[in-house]
Amino acid sequence: MKILLVDDEETIVETVEHKLRREGFTVFSAGTAEEGMRLYRLVKPDLLVLDIMLPRRSGVELAESVRKDSSVPIIFLSAKAAEEDRVQGLELADDYVTKPFSLAELAARVKSVLRRVSGENASEIVESQNLKIDPRTHEAWLDDKPLTLSPKEFALLQFMARNKGQVFSREALLDRVWGHDAYVSARTVDVHIRWLRERIEVDASKPIRILTVRGVGYKFVG
Repeated sequence: MKILLVDDEETIVETVEHKLRREGFTVFSAGTAEEGMRLYRLVKPDLLVLDIMLPRRSGVELAESVRKDSSVPIIFLSAKAAEEDRVQGLELADDYVTKPFSLAELAARVKSVLRRVSGENASEIVESQNLKIDPRTHEAWLDDKPLTLSPKEFALLQFMARNKGQVFSREALLDRVWGHDAYVSARTVDVHIRWLRERIEVDASKPIRILTVRGVGYKFVG
């Protein structure tokens, strides 16, 4: 699988490249967001590892550009370890690794994200009444009109719709959609559920598709 690494610190690039190649990945690297975007379009990587602090354009800006046409998994690298920074980063990316980090940890995170995305991206289209979800293209439609969803909203909707009728606790949803290493709270699930209800419910204040099971969690019913 192809990994695109974008970081302006040569030492980090050299060591991470070496580690990931030993793990069996093909690695492409760039030192700027502009070069990273050029390589992204050229090689179509399976996963991106982006440093947030890059010269001129940030890794966040690069991720936002990528997200306009793709849901390819992204891992952010950052020296910012505050919970607020992690939460903001995880709204756009699939994982957030703080510097300094061990090469073994980063390699494990890369594999974990790829496994999770692979499991979520089963090729079967999910349909429920007037809702249609295509995991192959990461697109969803309501009444044949495209829904604008963030990567996490899409992953959450797809997981719940694929497991229609099952009740999941907030912790279970965090583990299955965000990953057990994600530094976010259960409140994050509540916020994303509210956003999904605003997009697919007739009346978000009186949901009939994504229900709250008091004292347990949430379930998708149709």
